[in-house]
Amino acid sequence: MKYLLLLLVLAVLALLWGARRARPRSPEARTPPPPAGPQAMLRCAECGMHLPVDEALPGKGGAFCSAAHRASFEAR
Repeated sequence: MKYLLLLLVLAVLALLWGARRARPRSPEARTPPPPAGPQAMLRCAECGMHLPVDEALPGKGGAFCSAAHRASFEAR
């Protein structure tokens, strides 16, 4: 009977120890990063599609969505 009681106490301690280790250490680790703010948008001078500034390709006639559009615009 005493071995059964000892086994039960060890099982409860193992469950508590495992549950404590499974929790995240800090509340910041669980919070997702804040969403990025809005970006400035530019219009492609060839086709008119809007795209973020960091994805736009600069050219002589303005900003472009692809190298092919920049080449066709500058060829005219």
